[in-house]
Amino acid sequence: MIKQSMLVLAALTLSLATSTASPRQDTGSSENVTVQNGSVRLQALLWRPRGPGLFPAILFNHGSGRTPEDLKRLGPYEPQAYILGPVFARHGYEFLYLFRRGVGLSADQGTNAVDLMDAARGQAARNALQLQLLDTREMSDALAGLALLRARPEIDASDVAVIGHSFGGSLTLLMAQREPDLRAVVVFSLAGYSWDRSPELRSRLLAAAADIKSPVFFIHAANDYSIASGETIDTRMRSLGKASFLKIYPPIGRTPEDGHEIPYLGVSTWETDVFSFLDRYMRQAR
Repeated sequence: MIKQSMLVLAALTLSLATSTASPRQDTGSSENVTVQNGSVRLQALLWRPRGPGLFPAILFNHGSGRTPEDLKRLGPYEPQAYILGPVFARHGYEFLYLFRRGVGLSADQGTNAVDLMDAARGQAARNALQLQLLDTREMSDALAGLALLRARPEIDASDVAVIGHSFGGSLTLLMAQREPDLRAVVVFSLAGYSWDRSPELRSRLLAAAADIKSPVFFIHAANDYSIASGETIDTRMRSLGKASFLKIYPPIGRTPEDGHEIPYLGVSTWETDVFSFLDRYMRQAR
């Protein structure tokens, strides 16, 4: 099943090799943007390509945040945005990295999802809280970011995609269920840590997959915590005749944690494939 999806994706990449937009000059500067969601003032970093627009646009959904211990070990969350933003702007995509409440630049807007889940008493309680957060608070924040992005005058509001990582990958699939007009969806390391621990999440994502109308590209490193999530959802979507692609890349780094961080540690690995996928389904007149 993996080989079949990889062959399909390889053919897609090859067929697009002559039509993929040439990367633009690196655009490393970002703009700070406030995303108002009711009484919550979220912060985001926005990268804009050179030129007047109208631009295709990307909303990025990060993971669940970092625990205090991870912040000491790994440092702040913000550098992750600075890895990705210039890459997407260089390829001609406006890119919004939204910090949902409790994370990074929005750390003063509440407790992040991972700390809330870690405080739950037992795995069952954690699983229930995870689904609740995905469908309510985290979804609300992400939809507010999507609305702001679509309202910007330099963006083609009909040419927007959503990309997510880890917990944010689950959030992205659930957004795609609600937002049928998304042009494309890319999911890195989908639920890598939670997939084997939460039957509730597995059921919820499989149900969402049946409703998704947008093309989806699932990406894992071979040494992710789990690759079963991408394999399973991709198989489900293709069985329903949906445009779904899966690629399992070689290991990134040495540990499952390294592999899970493929969007940040493996840009040169996935860059060509991701932009071939995006350029096929975006930048096109409806």
